Amino acid sequence: MISSILLAAQPTVPYSGAGWSLAQPVIIIGACLLCLLIIPRVVWYPHVGPKMPLPFPSVFNNPSVGTFLAAMAAGHLIGVGAYLGLTNIRYLAS
Repeated sequence: MISSILLAAQPTVPYSGAGWSLAQPVIIIGACLLCLLIIPRVVWYPHVGPKMPLPFPSVFNNPSVGTFLAAMAAGHLIGVGAYLGLTNIRYLAS
């Protein structure tokens, strides 16, 4: 037998991220740039291998291809997490 209180409860569903807005790429690009500024300075061997032809090599610490890919992967993970977190707390309108 199902209780009537269980039928009256309405489940809350978090934001699924199905829509698209301009805030998504802005947050992810910002997170990627932040990671590109930080990660080449904390990786043990950031200059091993072929270098990325980035503008302003002194700003980005002239990273190798592997360091660049690691920074972009971390930036995407942080950016997606930040966007989903901000939309889940209803800070960003979807």
